[in-house]
Amino acid sequence: MRSKTGLVTSAKGDKTIVVKVDTYKAHAKYKKRYRVSTKFHAHDPNNEYKEHDTVTIYESRPISKMKRWTVVEPTAKTDKKA
Repeated sequence: MRSKTGLVTSAKGDKTIVVKVDTYKAHAKYKKRYRVSTKFHAHDPNNEYKEHDTVTIYESRPISKMKRWTVVEPTAKTDKKA
């Protein structure tokens, strides 16, 4: 089972959050590292995560058209009140 850690960028959907995961790649010729961002839609059954939280998501069965990941645990939660 694959897991990824990223930042919650949107929590506007019901039971759905969007998590931005940053990975680093090296240029083939110049070997300089650069950041590549990917957004994943994840299932949040209790609507407990807000924007700017850092979470760990795991791969799961397809829940909807876009959701293929489930939130398992928070890595860091913010204290902001929305």
